[in-house]
Amino acid sequence: MARRKALVIEDHPDARALVRTYLQTMELDVTEAADGRSAIRILKDSESRPDLVCLDLMLPELSGFEVCEFMRSNPSLKSIPILVMSARAKPMDRAFAEEVGATAYLIKPFKRSEFSRAVNVCIANGSEVERGKT
Repeated sequence: MARRKALVIEDHPDARALVRTYLQTMELDVTEAADGRSAIRILKDSESRPDLVCLDLMLPELSGFEVCEFMRSNPSLKSIPILVMSARAKPMDRAFAEEVGATAYLIKPFKRSEFSRAVNVCIANGSEVERGKT
């Protein structure tokens, strides 16, 4: 069975490296993007389509909200779970992220255990969506 793939969209290199390490220890293959435009280029490539997207909201080029909206409006991407990781802690930020399609929302800084739990929930939800399509 092929390993699951994750796309980490985060502009801060240290945060991106930390999330990559967490995902790799969970046995996911990781692709990275440092801005919204790069993320969309990766998402459009069907060969590198991820099973999970870990998304920061405050990105250069296009915001995480815009990436979320792009994914949810694209039939081939809309079932991919999106884990938002953001320093934006206001309830309205979370509500808007969920409105545009986030599956889960983690406030930075987060603990490794919180991240792992959220990833597992997202992947389980994504698997349920995939099973429902067949």
